[in-house]
Amino acid sequence: MNERLEVKKTYKLYIGGAFPRSESGRTYEVEGPSGEFIANACLASRKDLKDAVVAARSAQSSWASATAYNRGQILYRIAEMLEGRSEQFVKEISASEGISEAKAEREVLAAIDRWVWYAGWSDKLAVLAGSTNPVSGPFYNFTIPEAMGVVGAIAPEEHSLLGLVNAIAPIIVSGNTCIALASSRAPLSAITFAEVMATSDLPHGVCNVLTGNKEELAPWFASHMDVNGLDISGINEPSLISDVKTSGAQNLKRIHSFNEGENPQRILAFMEAKTIWHPIGV
Repeated sequence: MNERLEVKKTYKLYIGGAFPRSESGRTYEVEGPSGEFIANACLASRKDLKDAVVAARSAQSSWASATAYNRGQILYRIAEMLEGRSEQFVKEISASEGISEAKAEREVLAAIDRWVWYAGWSDKLAVLAGSTNPVSGPFYNFTIPEAMGVVGAIAPEEHSLLGLVNAIAPIIVSGNTCIALASSRAPLSAITFAEVMATSDLPHGVCNVLTGNKEELAPWFASHMDVNGLDISGINEPSLISDVKTSGAQNLKRIHSFNEGENPQRILAFMEAKTIWHPIGV
């Protein structure tokens, strides 16, 4: 009996609900800590980023207009599906990050819990950041938080799944759409997570995932005029941070970096305050 050949998984990009290869045709080898080959991943280009921004902008209005309850339920569903595929995530993280399966399992469970934590904020943001303002005159004055628009996120190199969840969940729970750049060293769990989102109730285009080189792509995230904000928590190099902030100044892009994973400020950082005046008695 002939020995069968294993069918190797192809890790592609996730843009607008589809899984295209990079338009440039480029790939790179993902290696384990000892230099062993694990898989090929797409090396996203500037054009891929532009396509992802178009997809995110197209989906943003309808996603923001969904009820907070509906967005929360969709995010909870993603957590359920993530838990259902936890064994696959454990194996991918263990292989690419060079850690034991027990430690990888702890990261996967933490990512599930973190996703649920952010999902729970969806219908509480108005209470946290909204207010009824005292004004002089016969008016009611209300301030309510609203989504900013399209937000980019550079995920950290370490904790490839948990870091990605920390980047994506607080952006999309409020009604923003997202383009995330996965860990370049360990991108496999990011694309598997994209498969979870693609088969959930999350509308296509709400979250898009790229793999590639952050030194190449991060400045283009910052200079793109249709990206409203950028989470650079995954960038540690001072020179690259400086380049990104300089590029982002062209359209006064809101750029933030965070140390904590569970922090409602990660949500509010990419929201706008809308104030409404209404005459009393009308």
